[in-house]
Order: sequence, then structure tokens, then C-alpha cells
Amino acid sequence: MWLYLVALVGLCYLLRWYCERQVVSHLPDKFVFITGCDSGFGSLLARQLDMRGLRVLAACLTEEQAKELRAQTSDRLETVTLDVTKTESITAAAEWVKERVGDRGLWGLVNNAGIAQASTPNEWLTKQDFVDILNVNLLGVIEVTLSLLPLVRKARGRVVNVSSVMGRVSLFGGGYCISKYGVEAFSDSLRRELSYFGVKVAVIEPGFFNTSITNSERLVRSFQEKWDRLSLEVKQIYGEKFLASYMERLVVRKPLFSQDLSLVTNCMEHALTACHPRTRYSAGWDAKLLYLPMSYLPTFLVDAWMYWRSLGPAKAL
Repeated sequence: MWLYLVALVGLCYLLRWYCERQVVSHLPDKFVFITGCDSGFGSLLARQLDMRGLRVLAACLTEEQAKELRAQTSDRLETVTLDVTKTESITAAAEWVKERVGDRGLWGLVNNAGIAQASTPNEWLTKQDFVDILNVNLLGVIEVTLSLLPLVRKARGRVVNVSSVMGRVSLFGGGYCISKYGVEAFSDSLRRELSYFGVKVAVIEPGFFNTSITNSERLVRSFQEKWDRLSLEVKQIYGEKFLASYMERLVVRKPLFSQDLSLVTNCMEHALTACHPRTRYSAGWDAKLLYLPMSYLPTFLVDAWMYWRSLGPAKAL
């Protein structure tokens, strides 16, 4: 009995392995639009797809970064400046994309642009702190997608949204986890709606990687700024040791972040070029072995783990 079960599971994995290695045809004729190409995953993906021969349309926040990217790629790659928090910028970029893809439509849309902030307790933050990060990480993703959806549908193409393991399990306060949970929900509904038109939607859920978003020096400064503006009452509740513990943890964890960004961009590339892409991609061993399993654990176990690894407030009960 067990032998038959093992054989069946092995056959399923073999079939999956074969299907996932089938590549779509005519890649040099396909256009892919990527947001957040100034650095990190976006920049690497743009260069990676350019080497594969795809027609890359890369969106950068600044012209300086766009110029630097063009210098590292072939003449096929084109750039545009884009601020995903501004409707007029998104509208202009969508028209720019439409002019280039023409009747062929847009094969791939990669919503990669994102920001992070210090993961302080929610009580330390203002509404504007949440608005700032949601405007980029969630509302920007939604508006860019809606603006380019007709072009993607015309090509029966792909939408690839970059979420995070923090879209699976919320381990800290602030708007980052909220925004990534939102990306997950938006992607799920979008996938079901667009399946009627032959469009596939994939979500990338990276673990912790060493990028500008996870820069510990910047996050430490942000954390200190949030602390400095707190009332005396809240400072006394949490205490200086809580602040110091968090600062130390940021510095200690930095060497643990993966340096290999291709673990993420390879998932993005597969989602764009495979005949049978996955619905979700967990990128990084911490995502696969820690955070993904954690998202299925009972809540009390995850809470207990969090309490064990973190220093509580000075006036905790």
C-alpha cells in the first residue's frame, strides 16, 4: 500500500517537474513592464529578462536610475519614470506602454515597486505612516494593474505581484504586513476574474533578502524617529530596553538576510515565461522552511514563538 502511495506521489512530482519546464514560444516578441527597477529585484529582473531576449519596459522612480539601467542592458530595453503613488504618473506611463506594445498587447506586468518602514508597535504610528506605505505597496499595485489590464488581456499575458512572507504571517506592526496581505487578497480575486480571459496571475512571496528595503541603518533611523516623537507616557510604558533590544536585533539579523537576489528573480522569470506558472512562489529558504509552515500553525503557537523571541514592554503585565 505504502509503495503504491510513494509511487503516486513521485509520479505527480515528475509530472509537475515536466510541466513547469515548458516555456512559452516567441519570447523575443513579448513585452514585459516592470515597476521599481531602480534597484534590488526590479533592476536584476530587468537585466535578466533582457538577456533572455524579451522586450523589457522598465519603470524607475528617477531618470538617474533609469539611465544607469540602460547602460547595463541592450538597446531593446526601454525605461520610463514612474511614481506609483501619483495617478497622473501612472496614466502617462500606461500611455507610454500602449504606444510601444501596439496591437500585440502587454505579455507581462510585474508589480515590484515597494517600500518598508521601521516595524514599530502600531501604537507608535500615525494614520499617515500607514497611508504612506499603503499608497506604494497596495494602492499603487492596484492602480497600475487596472491601468494596464486591457493590454495584458489583449496579449492573454501574465500579472506578477510581489508580496512577501509577511503577507502570510504578520510578525510586526505598521503598514508593511497590512499592505502585503492586501496584495495577496487582490491577487487572488484578480486571478479568478482574469482566468476567463486566459490571463494568469502569480504572487511572489520572498523571505528576507539584503535589498534597499531591508537596509538596517535606514530602518534603525526610522525606528529612532518614531521613538523620539512618542509621548512621555508611551515611552515609559515600553522603556529604553525595548528600544535597545529592537535596534540590536536589526543589526544582528542583517547578516542572515540572503544576498542572492536571483532566488526571487528566477521565480519572477518562471512566472512570466513558463507555460504552466505556479500560483505562488516562496523565494528563499527562510520562506520555505520557516514562514510558510508558520502560516499554517495554530495561532497560539505562533504567538508563543513571538513572545519567546522578543523582549516585552517595560510595563507589560
